[in-house]
Amino acid sequence: MDSALAIHRLHFAFTITFHYLFPQLTMGLALLLVVLKTMALRTGNEHYNRSAQFWAKIFAINFAMGVVTGIPMEFQFGTNWARFSRAAGGVIGQTLAMEGVFSFFLESTFLGLFLFGEKRLGQLGHWMAAFMVFLGSWLSGFFIIATDAWMQHPVGYEIGPKGEIVLTSIWALLTNPWVGWQYFHNMTASVLTGSAVMASVGAYYLLTGAHTDYAKTFVRLGVLAGCIACAVLIFPTGDGQGKMVALHQPITLAAMEGLFDTEQGADLVILGQPDVEKMKLDNPLKIPNVLSFLTYQRWEAEIKGLRAFPKDLWPDNIPLLYFSYHIMVGLGTIMLLIFGVSLLLLRGGALYRHPFMLWCLMLLLPFPYVATTAGWITAEVGRQPWLIYGLMRTSEGTSPYVSAGNGLFTLMGFMGLYTLLGILFLFMVHREIEHGPAPAVRVYVRG
Repeated sequence: MDSALAIHRLHFAFTITFHYLFPQLTMGLALLLVVLKTMALRTGNEHYNRSAQFWAKIFAINFAMGVVTGIPMEFQFGTNWARFSRAAGGVIGQTLAMEGVFSFFLESTFLGLFLFGEKRLGQLGHWMAAFMVFLGSWLSGFFIIATDAWMQHPVGYEIGPKGEIVLTSIWALLTNPWVGWQYFHNMTASVLTGSAVMASVGAYYLLTGAHTDYAKTFVRLGVLAGCIACAVLIFPTGDGQGKMVALHQPITLAAMEGLFDTEQGADLVILGQPDVEKMKLDNPLKIPNVLSFLTYQRWEAEIKGLRAFPKDLWPDNIPLLYFSYHIMVGLGTIMLLIFGVSLLLLRGGALYRHPFMLWCLMLLLPFPYVATTAGWITAEVGRQPWLIYGLMRTSEGTSPYVSAGNGLFTLMGFMGLYTLLGILFLFMVHREIEHGPAPAVRVYVRG
């Protein structure tokens, strides 16, 4: 791979991966804040208002970090990916502009009202502010996903006289068949992140004996929402997204599963290591015929292997794609198991007195972040070698006059700056968690 191209890809991968650590929590918390405010509105219990206020502070910190780390990505389209911007700017500019004009301003405006306007707005007005924050954040997610979905499965376009890609239908762009499953899968993953973080903080409070009443609310809501999110991620959203890949990107499906040879009744791989040079899967642990059934609902359905396609169309990093996909699925299974057991223990309140499961919930916090990152790597590496699937190769979209040295210099600068931002973020969140939703009265859980 060309060194400048590799640096440009690494640069964008680093900035977008770091950035997405924050929006996924805000989008997940946005829904949970509406739930807390709904409970406050229905019961009149100030406890739920205080709970919402506490998580609104965490939301605001994440939102600010998301804005700070998101803006540079917009500039990278012009600095590092100029030929892509010149060719496809008339398409992706539509959804990115709508995200900024409609979603960002809606979310930021009502976030200010939610944080500082409770006394003036009243309970119903404050609930409306929470709902508009939720609407803005999820609308923002939709426009971003619509942009990526078009790059995965381009629709509603024609090629102009100078080779530029011209959008012929905004409705085709927004109703792209790829959008629906990818959007709901992504947003459900965000709810899982918010649920895991909420349950983790609640478990920490119970284990340390602080804010126990609020901790029980956090654990209960986090576990309930987390169970639902895990189930929906598997079916129907994960299943639907998998069928989109099988239909439109069969090469990606073969690489994700480490399938080199076409098979009738293909097995589902649980473990194994792909050897691309020898074109085989080492040490495989398989479930017979399940991949064919999950993909086409027929046990003996044919799944094409990588050998059936030209090598120049293969994803350029099959091991990374394979392991990212299996890490995502593996962590999702672990989270489903932990949330499922926790849900069973919620009956009668046994979970609140169960130190082992509380430790499991507390240590669960990084799992959705790793799983979501692995999921996005699966989606983006799986699309390679295409920047726009079937239209523009990744090697054709870079900025020809930005050298590898220039790209590396700015990448190192971003890495240093984002490290400082990450430390600042952790300090601010830690301070809010230590302060808690109310003055602490410690009652320790005994094992």
